[in-house]
Amino acid sequence: MKILKETIDILREKIKIIETTDQENLCLVGPVRMPIKQDDFTATFNWYSWVKVDKMLTIEELVASLATSNLAFGQQSSVLVYGDFAQEEDALIRMHSICHTGDIFGSQRCDCGYQLHESMKMIADHGCGAIFYLADHEGRGIGLFSKSLAYLLQENGHDTVEANQALGFEDDTRSYEDAIRVLEALRDKPVTLITNNPKKLAALKAHGLLADHHVPLWGGLTDTNRFYLETKVQKSGHILEELPTLNV
Repeated sequence: MKILKETIDILREKIKIIETTDQENLCLVGPVRMPIKQDDFTATFNWYSWVKVDKMLTIEELVASLATSNLAFGQQSSVLVYGDFAQEEDALIRMHSICHTGDIFGSQRCDCGYQLHESMKMIADHGCGAIFYLADHEGRGIGLFSKSLAYLLQENGHDTVEANQALGFEDDTRSYEDAIRVLEALRDKPVTLITNNPKKLAALKAHGLLADHHVPLWGGLTDTNRFYLETKVQKSGHILEELPTLNV
């Protein structure tokens, strides 16, 4: 099916190609106005999504190839932006790894859903920031199917780190490089990161993007995720600053 020039003209201004040093570039699309409502919380964000594309691909070729690219069978990441993200001096961001079970179903095996929704509220209250939703990070990089197997091992006595390793994975294989390139395309000022994870802090620090401090995010503690949270502190080095009820 031929793509009309009118379609290309509408989309061209909302598509940005981010050059990388790899064989593929990043194609960033947006902003799209995104009104959000979660219980009593309402806010309007600007939403972007990105995908890797061949370095030689033009915007016209990209749009023309969408119907045959099978993007629904892969995963694409995105970012919710609030306020004047490019210009404000002080912006909060969260690099949030997709958690199908926690973010969508509200699973209490982890604190991911709590962290996602709480970050959105924190950023809206702050007045400026962004949430990067990283689609290839499920289960700290092992994927949803492997994560289901890891959960079965956890039900038989493994902790979250041991379960990943028992399946042949490293504890954490996540990369933040693509998200950081998108961040640099949207903003060139330092940011304050919402996290307990020192690896995320180190990734931004290596690119010179980190403010002098970070914002910890502990909460959503339940009897069913207590052991998981304790393991993140004891084995994955997560920074314990705001959760005194954890006995570690």
